[in-house]
Amino acid sequence: MTEIVVAATQMACGRDSDKNVSRAEELIREAAEEGAQIILLQELFETPYFCQDQNRHHLCLAKEAEGNPTLKRMSKLAEELSVVLPISFFEKANKTFFNSVMMIDADGSFLGIYRKSHIPNDPGYWEKFCFSPGDTGFRVWKTRYCKVGVGICWDQWFPEAARIMALKGADVLMYPTAIGSEPGYDLDTADHWRRVMQGHAGANMIPVCASNRVGVETGETTELTFYGSSFIAGHDGAIVAEAGRDEEATIVARFDLDRIREFRDSFHVFRDRRPDLYESLLTMDGDTGVHKQRKSRDPA
Repeated sequence: MTEIVVAATQMACGRDSDKNVSRAEELIREAAEEGAQIILLQELFETPYFCQDQNRHHLCLAKEAEGNPTLKRMSKLAEELSVVLPISFFEKANKTFFNSVMMIDADGSFLGIYRKSHIPNDPGYWEKFCFSPGDTGFRVWKTRYCKVGVGICWDQWFPEAARIMALKGADVLMYPTAIGSEPGYDLDTADHWRRVMQGHAGANMIPVCASNRVGVETGETTELTFYGSSFIAGHDGAIVAEAGRDEEATIVARFDLDRIREFRDSFHVFRDRRPDLYESLLTMDGDTGVHKQRKSRDPA
């Protein structure tokens, strides 16, 4: 039996970054005490969710990966506790800004960076002002305990991303998140948000872990109430651990990867895929004829 123990945390974020990072460390330690080997923190936990506003001064919050003090601190913590930490951070790369995750292995080593692929741009979530679309592609890392795939927030709404990470061998998918109320809309997406990711778990037959923030954060023109509801779903899509809407929390779940692999292999979903029929996925509108015409006009 190959057992893994995964955890998700959720917390409120204030304007004191040192306090936010220290609180994140406390939650990581709590999860490790419960036996967690892979521990997920929420998206952009160092600061309030600054994408509420299109304000260029917020770009000063970005830091390069090399020498990043939070990443260094989390590296030492990972080594001390022998845990894997996918760490969300606001990345400055030369003249470009990304919403990124650094995957830190259980010995504290940096395995690499994933940069958020899908960037939203809606009232209260003006991320295209802050971030460029990621250029890493979807990544899966072989960590000490298993292969881990990571998407970031809006990525979690796209089944293509989850399927690609599954095809790359992921044993578990993790999504750090910042989602809550929708300014200008009478809309609560919490249940919908969960069901979409439960679908990723069930369709790909791998566990999914999501970490969201809680609390009310006020920007220059809008106010967001983050609805927490962090959860862990099993390979059949059923939720096996969950947090409330407004509490800081740590949730933990155990999975037998050998049993999950046997189930997945016997279900034959991956055997019966038909990539030769999926060309429409390479287009924006499903029109493969237009796609072929464009390819034929491309210079050799």
